[in-house]
Amino acid sequence: MSLLDELTIEDLDDNQRELADCIGLEAYKKLVKRYAGEPITVRMPDRLTLRLRNERIFAEFNGCNYKELSKQYGLHERTIRKIISMMYDEIRNQPLEGQISFYNEEV
Repeated sequence: MSLLDELTIEDLDDNQRELADCIGLEAYKKLVKRYAGEPITVRMPDRLTLRLRNERIFAEFNGCNYKELSKQYGLHERTIRKIISMMYDEIRNQPLEGQISFYNEEV
């Protein structure tokens, strides 16, 4: 058993207490054990959900509703076109079922 196991919320300074209040004391202790002294980056919500947003835009695309999707998602029409193009490229570049890759190491 370490001293960290005995740590209470009252033992923390204001900054660290705010973090522990946000995620819970046990999660805070796990974070300290794993990342103590290291910088941690917490992504912005829109960056975390970017892939999900793009997939929804692609799913709602009907071939000619760029302007409507632009308004719905608050993006420039050019951005919608770029997202649609990028998603189509991903689909086109997927290997066919049963296709073996030159880079597949499981051979």
